[in-house]
Amino acid sequence: MVDDLFSPRLSPSEPDYLVGLNAEQRLAVETTEGPLLILAGAGTGKTRVLTTRFAHILLQQRAWPEQILAVTFTNKAAKEMRERISVILDKPVEGLWLGTFHSLCARMLRQHAPRVGLERSFTILDADDQLRLLKQVMEPWKLDLKRWPLAQLMHQIQLWKDKALLPEEITAAHDTDLANGQARAIYAAYQARLKELNACDFGDLMLHMVTIFRQHPDVLAQYHHRFRYILVDEYQDTNAIQYLWLRLLAKHPDGDPANIACVGDDDQSIYSWRGAEIANILRFENDFPGARIIRLEQNYRSTPRILSAASHIIAHNEDRLGKTLRPGLESDEGELVEVISTPDSDDEARIVGMRIQTLHQGGQAYGDMAILMRAGFQTRPFEEALMRMGIPYQIIGGLRFYERAEIRDAIAYMRAVLYPLDDLAFERIVNLPKRGFGNVALSRLRLTAREAGRSLQQTLQQQIEHKLIKGKSAATLAELLAALEKARKIVAKEGHVVATETILEESGYLTMWRDDPKTVEAAGRLDNIGELLRAIGEFPTMEAFLEHIALVMESDTLQEERDKVSLMTLHAAKGLEFPTVFLPGWEEGIFPSQRSLDEGGNRALEEERRLAYVGLTRARERAIILHAASRRIYANWQDSIPSRFIEELPDEHIKRYNPARHNPRPGSFFARQAQANMSRSPSSSRYRPEALSNRPTIPLGATVQHSRYGEGVVIGVEGERLSVNFEDVGLKRIMAGFVKVVS
Repeated sequence: MVDDLFSPRLSPSEPDYLVGLNAEQRLAVETTEGPLLILAGAGTGKTRVLTTRFAHILLQQRAWPEQILAVTFTNKAAKEMRERISVILDKPVEGLWLGTFHSLCARMLRQHAPRVGLERSFTILDADDQLRLLKQVMEPWKLDLKRWPLAQLMHQIQLWKDKALLPEEITAAHDTDLANGQARAIYAAYQARLKELNACDFGDLMLHMVTIFRQHPDVLAQYHHRFRYILVDEYQDTNAIQYLWLRLLAKHPDGDPANIACVGDDDQSIYSWRGAEIANILRFENDFPGARIIRLEQNYRSTPRILSAASHIIAHNEDRLGKTLRPGLESDEGELVEVISTPDSDDEARIVGMRIQTLHQGGQAYGDMAILMRAGFQTRPFEEALMRMGIPYQIIGGLRFYERAEIRDAIAYMRAVLYPLDDLAFERIVNLPKRGFGNVALSRLRLTAREAGRSLQQTLQQQIEHKLIKGKSAATLAELLAALEKARKIVAKEGHVVATETILEESGYLTMWRDDPKTVEAAGRLDNIGELLRAIGEFPTMEAFLEHIALVMESDTLQEERDKVSLMTLHAAKGLEFPTVFLPGWEEGIFPSQRSLDEGGNRALEEERRLAYVGLTRARERAIILHAASRRIYANWQDSIPSRFIEELPDEHIKRYNPARHNPRPGSFFARQAQANMSRSPSSSRYRPEALSNRPTIPLGATVQHSRYGEGVVIGVEGERLSVNFEDVGLKRIMAGFVKVVS
């Protein structure tokens, strides 16, 4: 027990923070000892339970704030949880170990970095720097990057890290034929170079901490002693290394039962493509014998009919712990879930646009409506339809602020100021703006620096002093080094905001955009840099800001002040809710995804079904499902049949509507469509799967042309499914019928 720091809030009567919780929620809050799995269905108030439980432990004086480890998946969720805890306690709480897996591991690694051969001031590389470093490391292998794209190799390295595998731990079972079988050796060289640079990539944050816990029991014992309680959000989304990290922290060597509480929903596990393993939540009771399971089943979001539709679909899955959502509020049944059949995908988009117009005229805000799709290619007809109708919309999932080129450039300048040994940052800015120091000169400088064991900045300074670099470039490079040094001094005297503005100005970077002939684009870039300068002012130091942006991976693209219809994928919609939700493209091959079924079989089908469940439970008042008889996929038409998920819906809560079956008036859209369907010949340009059976197989290594992606090389063949590495867009999996052989 801790002392009475929080005792003024306690009273003999029921604490006010427990008022309003239902029976299951309250039980989850007050069950503080031993392992606990809280199965929280969609809309059942899991965030409230998690934050109230955290505050309850403090107010019951069972632990200090720093003795609770609380893990979330996004910075947004961590921020919301922190704010809610402060509201319950009626005071800000300091010293919390509350954050994402990676931010918490970064905090730990700053303390224990020497245990894995790093200094505590290590740099966290972003995705762009990782690829540039990997390209350098791969040079000795002389690999064809068209056949073995950097992104593909980096993805494999991150998969190994997500499985907690060091290069020397990769066995034949985990190895791959990528890069002519050299991927493991490249991984080892990449890790070695990271240590030389005193740097980590995102995957290293967890990998290094798991390595430290495994190899240094004294460090793990420190955290066993520190954390009396562990709280985990979205447990169904944990991957192998996250699961292992949690088990190491929760399993005490003395055998005492762990006070670990995991909140999750096995019915919303939809991220296997990025490493999430649903088995982690399904085996919780085996991992923690004696664990208690509490089900939160009262949904406070959706109408009873929407809940019934979602429950009927998900009940067809076998790999689930089981629960049934029920309405948490007294209300009528709500509207029937609509299932609309349309002739084609263009008409599907037109019908959605018309319904949006009707709802808006009836008083519903555009921002209260969303179109949720299985795949990104489905957005185009909706964008065209909404633009024609003058309906404002936003695509959720575009480029994030910190991914824009000008922001990455400015951050590289900041890193070059703060970390003189950060060669990757310096490489990005040394010739930006142009200073007559191209790739050949940079390669020579890199080689000289590595042979001398110095950083690029140190080596360049020495070469300028010894007049080994001459001409105009020597003067401009000397000015750059002088500006960096000046900015370092300003950081100490006037602060990091002034220093950042100084280095961007005196390096000529801002002038480059001011003088850019593309005035509209350049003005936008300068506005973005101005926003960056405002953003860094919210942090106490430049180092704190750089660590923050290295860890922030989520998208905050929703703009609440703008009244727009939201278009997004089902994956992007998780955690969101809208009064009205449109769910187009419920056809076999689209949803469930044929590629997912081909690659993952029944396991993939169950995840597709969980996606359907997630989509339906985003709707509060109205859910409208659509499917088309024909769909345009890129340049081709594909005939479709309704998704099997539609047949799994309960008839008593569904209204099926097929506008094409009503007698259309002459000249109407449906009449023209019917006439067009009748007049189609077997030689129609529509893509028909049965026509592929007579096609010759496209061989491995063939060069092919695609109408959208351009020219590429076939690097994998599975029947009629090809893996093609396109010059402009990288690796794509595509049907043979969509390409033609060039050579």
